[in-house]
Amino acid sequence: MNSRPTILAGNWKMNLRRADASAFADQLRALGPKAAQGAPMVMLFPSAPFISSLSDQLRHTEVLVGAQDLHPESSGAHTGDVSAEQLKSAGATWALCGHSERRHDHNESCELVAAKVNAALASGLLPMVCVGETLEQREAEATESVLAEQVSAMLGACAGLSAEPAADGGLTWALAYEPVWAIGTGLTATPEIAQQAHGFLRQQIAATLGEGAARALPLLYGGSAKPSNCESLIAQADVDGLLIGGASLDSVSFLDMIRRCGS
Repeated sequence: MNSRPTILAGNWKMNLRRADASAFADQLRALGPKAAQGAPMVMLFPSAPFISSLSDQLRHTEVLVGAQDLHPESSGAHTGDVSAEQLKSAGATWALCGHSERRHDHNESCELVAAKVNAALASGLLPMVCVGETLEQREAEATESVLAEQVSAMLGACAGLSAEPAADGGLTWALAYEPVWAIGTGLTATPEIAQQAHGFLRQQIAATLGEGAARALPLLYGGSAKPSNCESLIAQADVDGLLIGGASLDSVSFLDMIRRCGS
């Protein structure tokens, strides 16, 4: 039986302003101090300037706030960067590592992504690691080899990763599959395509961390998820949640997805 939580994570990217973010948080506060039984775990990944204020606004709710990126060093002469310790002190509990836009726009290598994962773990932030193939790689039928390479590089360099529950029964990390060809394009992997990729990723985790760890690890799908397709995606056996971009910028759409994905 699958005991993995359903996770809906909104990645705001470089969008919204302070007033917008505050109004959005007010809408989410209607979720109440305790999530209803069967409700999904909800996370927001805002731009760094809003982490502190959103964490304060959502303090007495079940909504978690995370960071979109972090620097692998804990401090130093890195103008414009933010460390895991700084993010945690601002109220972040999770951090995205290796989002496809970071890999592409900033030429982040698998080695750098792994260093960021290690920095997050060392500071007590929970990493949500992103992997995925481009359209060219998919058309070349290289999806599985790309995913295997990205997962292998990460697990080989991140000795602290474990999919076993934390001492308090909580999560220790999550993995998000992002078909790069479906991000911001309006294209979406069919539920069957998403399941195929997620099933392969779970096999890769099992080969390194063991079957029990693989069964416990939440796998999220990220790629133009929206209210009209969220239920069919979540219904797949190995799709445990959604990393949502554009649809997470509108509180009505995001709240609709939360309702649709609750059991």
